[in-house]
Amino acid sequence: MIAKYYGKNISLQKLRDISGINREGVSLLGISEAAEKIGFRTSAARLHLIQLTETELPAILHWNQNHFVVLYKIKNNKYYIADPAKALITYTEAEFTKHWLYDKNENSEGISLLLEPTPDFYQQQDDASTGMNLSYLLKYLYRYKSLVAQLFIGLGVGSLLQLILPFLTQSVVDVGINTRNLNFIYIILIAQTMLFVGRTSVEFIRSWILLHISTRINISILTDFLSKLMKLPISYFDTKMTGDIMQRMTDQKRIESFLTGSTLSVIFSVFNLIVFSAVLIYYNTGIFLIFISSSVLYSLWVIVFLKRRRNLDFKRFDLSAKNQSAVVQLIGGMQEIKLNNCEQQKRWEWERLQAGLFRFNIKSLKLGQYQQAGAFFINEGKNILITFLVAKSVIEGNLTLGAMMAVQYIIGQLNSPIEQMLSFIQQLQDAKISLERLNEIREMDDEEPIGKIFIKQLPADKSLSLKNISFTYPGAGNDPVLSDVNLEIPAGKTTAIVGMSGSGKTTILKLLLRFYEPQKGEIKVGNGYLSQISFRFWRGLCGVVMQDGFIFSDTIAKNIAVGDEYPDMAKLHHAVEMANIKGFIDSLPLGLNTKIGLEGNGISQGQRQRLLIARAIYKDPEYIFFDEATNALDTINEKVIMENLESFFKGRTVVVVAHRLSTVKNADNIVVLDKGKIIEQGTHTELTRSKGEYYQLVKNQLELGN
Repeated sequence: MIAKYYGKNISLQKLRDISGINREGVSLLGISEAAEKIGFRTSAARLHLIQLTETELPAILHWNQNHFVVLYKIKNNKYYIADPAKALITYTEAEFTKHWLYDKNENSEGISLLLEPTPDFYQQQDDASTGMNLSYLLKYLYRYKSLVAQLFIGLGVGSLLQLILPFLTQSVVDVGINTRNLNFIYIILIAQTMLFVGRTSVEFIRSWILLHISTRINISILTDFLSKLMKLPISYFDTKMTGDIMQRMTDQKRIESFLTGSTLSVIFSVFNLIVFSAVLIYYNTGIFLIFISSSVLYSLWVIVFLKRRRNLDFKRFDLSAKNQSAVVQLIGGMQEIKLNNCEQQKRWEWERLQAGLFRFNIKSLKLGQYQQAGAFFINEGKNILITFLVAKSVIEGNLTLGAMMAVQYIIGQLNSPIEQMLSFIQQLQDAKISLERLNEIREMDDEEPIGKIFIKQLPADKSLSLKNISFTYPGAGNDPVLSDVNLEIPAGKTTAIVGMSGSGKTTILKLLLRFYEPQKGEIKVGNGYLSQISFRFWRGLCGVVMQDGFIFSDTIAKNIAVGDEYPDMAKLHHAVEMANIKGFIDSLPLGLNTKIGLEGNGISQGQRQRLLIARAIYKDPEYIFFDEATNALDTINEKVIMENLESFFKGRTVVVVAHRLSTVKNADNIVVLDKGKIIEQGTHTELTRSKGEYYQLVKNQLELGN
């Protein structure tokens, strides 16, 4: 908002990337750092109200102790606020202090961030939008141009049939009734019946074609969205709530409705408007001018409400996203909810969200009612006035009774295109908003951007090495998780990483798997750089068992062979044997075809981990990464699996992260991490003999005594 105030368009995604945003949002420090990076000079301060009035605006304020707003003007003791959660709002001094100051006494202070552009800011290039626009969306329709042509023919035929009706109506009254010619009336009524049958048939066919096109376009837009989503870096999903992503997927329905409903119908609304306007001018020019004037007034009244509809729509999206996340959590976390007796608390949290949705619906209804009342008054006033004028014309002999009925019919036909065009404007606004939200994802860089060349083969030396690696998770002010880590992981050997919780063990694994890129240092494969290797190619070589590995709602066979449409049964049985889960599978009536996961049979944590190990073995990888892969297993299962894995590990590069140190004592090299630094490494024997940190970690677990 402030960059735009000073004349620069900076993309939202770029600002998110540089501000260290995470699931909790962004801090004032993050906003300050982002502002500095785009060329502002910033200063955070606690200010008294009198000091704030002397500062240069706009400035960012900490508002209600939970989010940030922009103060852009102070005039006559009025404070002008741009609030992203609401809109542009003007507050009195008393109202302003209530939201900004921490305490309500005269010496209280509020937090603000003052920004001043430097010459570097004005050298910034405006960010060009690379996302979809409305012309891009029309390409979805172009794929079905033959069906769209059929729709146009149908709409054209329907319009022409409607055009004949007012003349037939006039003929019934002026010719049939006035001359008392019943046979003529029969002919006209038969003609009207045939026209009705024709119009109904055209509508039925048009509905089938429209259903076909809309379903195809809906699937196309959603498929493109999912394809883009799957190309994003894994780190993206660490900062996005499930409900937010699901709500964006729901949003695309509005784009499909706009393309297949409003866009097509508005073309013929314009056609009908022109044709019936010409017929109305033929009957009575004065009535046409009244109709046009009132329709312009009616349109302006509806357009006035568009901005407020837009603001409400953003609130609707936010509330709906939170509601989706809450429902997912309620269902997915029911076990924990019941175990901790917090059913009532969680239900109240959900009810508070519903209360928020209810308040939003009230605001939405009020806005709709205001708009509808004004529109109804203008529209009905116009209809009453026109009825009076045509009735007066009939009495005065300027119009026939049949012509009056024809005019009334034409007015009815003209009202419909006006309504459709206004509906089109509203749906256009909705589609643009949905498009903005989809473009937030579309404009993000892919993991493998088109045009960037990645290597799809490994060097002869397949060892891994970390050189001066430092990494901090997104979020301004966060402490580094890794600091200047140097580590050699020889090819064909097993390297174990141990340490206290939060020491950075899993982070090393995630960097090796390219969940994230290190902020400092480099990871090498032999003499080459891991960053130059294709993500898909690299992960295709890696067998992984993470702490939070996901079990799909599918059969056991499909869960183990997740990358294969048709599992290799020999590899599948080998993986099951190695993971020591054959006994469990054989005990099930459907064996490997038993459905598990969210919608299938429940499995224990130990069985889940053995399935994940079987999945990694089935892949037959060159590199193996285990993160606490056996911490849920009993001692017997762990012993059997570790013995099996020792033969499987031969000739492969293995990195094992573990708390349970009995699983790593046979590793070729054990690395001990503490607060993001390597403090010692060596074999189990060497490290226990030196009686350092590793010795302290394993002393109790392995009962080494003193």
